[in-house]
Amino acid sequence: MILSHYIFGGIVLAILLIWLFGKLLFKKLGIEDIRVEADAPFVVTDRDEKSITLAKKLHFHNEGTSCATMMDALLRPQLPYEQYDGVEARGKAEREGEEREDDYFEAVILQKKGYVRHEDELNVYAILRLTARKGGTIEEALKEMAERNVDLGMDFIWMETGRRPWHYRKLRLAIGADEWKRIAGEKPQAK
Repeated sequence: MILSHYIFGGIVLAILLIWLFGKLLFKKLGIEDIRVEADAPFVVTDRDEKSITLAKKLHFHNEGTSCATMMDALLRPQLPYEQYDGVEARGKAEREGEEREDDYFEAVILQKKGYVRHEDELNVYAILRLTARKGGTIEEALKEMAERNVDLGMDFIWMETGRRPWHYRKLRLAIGADEWKRIAGEKPQAK
């Protein structure tokens, strides 16, 4: 009976020592720390009679001491038809300089802070496309959205991993009712 207590105590001690060693090792090696700057406005990048495309630049940078992998980014607009049914809202995420016809987001590595100049930084665009419904034009839809005080909330979601297990992160974006007037009068420009 006493021998089994010593064996059990030894196993618990070994587990605690392994856990402590792992914590110290990760502290020494470092972990990833992805930060996002989302202060850029939505700008019009494309417009025709039926639709408008908006883009918002999100600047990601790794402040950690270990590299990180960013993958599976997407923009999820939340404009249910119960709130406003004059437009269909679709979103996607796109890396700067890596435009794709499909909505696929190719994984990218963000190096640890200061590793190589600019490889610890990444620009990603949250792209929102609004298409007029019910036979209307996009101009009429934007005007009605401003009049009805439609707020369009969006979740920018991405998966990241590094020394820590993979996990999802989310950034909340929104276009308020007061911004629709500005967007309606804006001419398309390059991202």
